[in-house]
Amino acid sequence: MTDDADATGADATDANDAGAWSPNRRQLLVALGFGAASALALSKLPSSHKTGVTKVQDRPTQSSGARPGQPPTLAGADPNAVPGADHVFDRVITGGRVIDPETGYDAVANVGIDGNTIVAISDKPLTGRATITADGRVVAPGFIDMISYDPNEYGIWFKVADGVTTNLGMHGMLMTADRFFSTYEGKSPCHYGGAYDNYYMRSDGGQKISGSGAATPAQISALTADIETQLHQGWIGASFSPEYSPGIADDEIAAQMTVAAKYGLPSFFHGRFSTDVPPDNNAKTLKEILDLAKQTSSGVHVMHITSTGGTFQMAQSLATLQAARDNDKIDVTACLYPYTFWATYIRSARFAPGWQDRFHITYNDLVVPGTGERLTKASFDHYRATVNKLVAAYAIPEADVVTGLQSPFTMVGSDAILEPANNNHPRAAGCFSRTLGYYARDQKALSLTDALAKMTILPAKRLEAKAPALLKKGRLQQGADADITIFDPNTIADRATVDNPAQESVGIDYVLVMGQIVKSPDGLHKELLPGQPIKSVLS
Repeated sequence: MTDDADATGADATDANDAGAWSPNRRQLLVALGFGAASALALSKLPSSHKTGVTKVQDRPTQSSGARPGQPPTLAGADPNAVPGADHVFDRVITGGRVIDPETGYDAVANVGIDGNTIVAISDKPLTGRATITADGRVVAPGFIDMISYDPNEYGIWFKVADGVTTNLGMHGMLMTADRFFSTYEGKSPCHYGGAYDNYYMRSDGGQKISGSGAATPAQISALTADIETQLHQGWIGASFSPEYSPGIADDEIAAQMTVAAKYGLPSFFHGRFSTDVPPDNNAKTLKEILDLAKQTSSGVHVMHITSTGGTFQMAQSLATLQAARDNDKIDVTACLYPYTFWATYIRSARFAPGWQDRFHITYNDLVVPGTGERLTKASFDHYRATVNKLVAAYAIPEADVVTGLQSPFTMVGSDAILEPANNNHPRAAGCFSRTLGYYARDQKALSLTDALAKMTILPAKRLEAKAPALLKKGRLQQGADADITIFDPNTIADRATVDNPAQESVGIDYVLVMGQIVKSPDGLHKELLPGQPIKSVLS
């Protein structure tokens, strides 16, 4: 991504922040790389008595290839409402391997769609006015990207090509809720929503608090009132980024988290520290987040844990979160993207003195995206003094990615979207295909169904308690929205690279949003913009 129109530019940061020049968070989030024990279909659990947030938990599914007796039907839908044998559907998908990660349904079946709804799933022939032949393909719920950004008209189509049907900015949006929803109404092929961004609203968006400064009681009161207003305008969570605002204190965070928790909305965290080197390390980051969750009775989500909260300590960090879930009954989840490198601007505080020790890398582990140039001390010093280059850092162990993907409470989120300059991390275009192709199929790090769960039902369950539109998404069930991704499990793959991130994934044949084909083997259908807002509904 490049700077949002609301951002004030690359140089607009307080000179005192972390003692070094640092770009605004929009630039950092262009490419910042912060990101199966058992199968992951989820039981429909009641909301937490404390927060109202639907708790994400796991239970075993049926084994791969198992066929439940009845096709899956959305909770609350009438299973007897399926049309008769003589019904002509608007569209039929024939002969594909239909997988619904929530229920474990996994069978060769036909899918009947009327309008924007999946009406029938059957092993018997169905008749449609239009037909998609899906022999040898997987028919899955459309992918939900929780950690994306504004669905700009350029980058959103790379998401579609990667199988995404719902694009959510839970890292926070750099604008107010009213502006966000009015900006993208009728302009996106994917559904869209996001989180209130504490970082933006405390600095550029409202209170003008420097990143290195703490809020005053009056400013905390103003921020607390502001999040109350904007949650009622449609945000479906709150986002906090202490690493970008090192002066932020926990009383400011807790005040806003309490408001979100009052309405049953979770809080998403880009943690304060990103290293295994004490004292300011992963353990300290997770303790802060979990302590805030206890204090506010809030559901929390650790974003891109492979490099914020888990770097070089993934097993230990996941064990900490699991213990919090089991022993303290904290509603905590996490996400990651499937790459072994993160990327940020060379002048950011992440490259403050000591970065080699913190990230266990050298100059040669840094690459300038789009050029393939490996840095030396001389070139690093040159760029840091003259040109604020975006630099990819190979600082995420492969073992951490695999361990992260195998946890039953982690999800997949890209943490990126392309903008026309293409100065970005390749996860903006290939995150989901890479999970399914490289890690599930090639490396066998997790099963196909588990991988699909991490990008469909798990994010839907994380957010649906107060976002009712998500109750019909992330599922391939009778009565669910016809958001569907059809792909070849043998060929699906990412093609985006550090040198050229603007490359569409391969192996995805069709993407349907509300029953409309926005991607087919013929290409992207950019005249279709069926995406709907994903908003909170609060009492």
